[in-house]
Amino acid sequence: MKNIAGIFAYSTEENFKNEGRPDKWTELSESTIKQRTKNKQWPGMILQISGQLASSVNTYYDDDSAIIGSNLEYAAIHQIGGQAGRSKSVEIPARPFLQLTPEDFEEILQSVGSYLK
Repeated sequence: MKNIAGIFAYSTEENFKNEGRPDKWTELSESTIKQRTKNKQWPGMILQISGQLASSVNTYYDDDSAIIGSNLEYAAIHQIGGQAGRSKSVEIPARPFLQLTPEDFEEILQSVGSYLK
């Protein structure tokens, strides 16, 4: 489980670095780019103004499970998308940062196979 949690963590770091894997995240809206430019936060990376979201991701494992997640209140809206802002008037597209690629799954299967041998 420790190895699987490590694969989760590495995969998530790669998702932030590549701004989505295997599919790229939806680009920022024009209004968000304008706001970030005004605040001298653009150009930059999607979901990484301060790095707080990426650094909030933690793993946990025990003998029976491996878990990854974030305790930030706004993490879920970026993961799954939805309505946000005042009166829920802003549509945030899903930008799944806690997502495994087929290669990640293969690595997990290999790790489990090695353990069981």
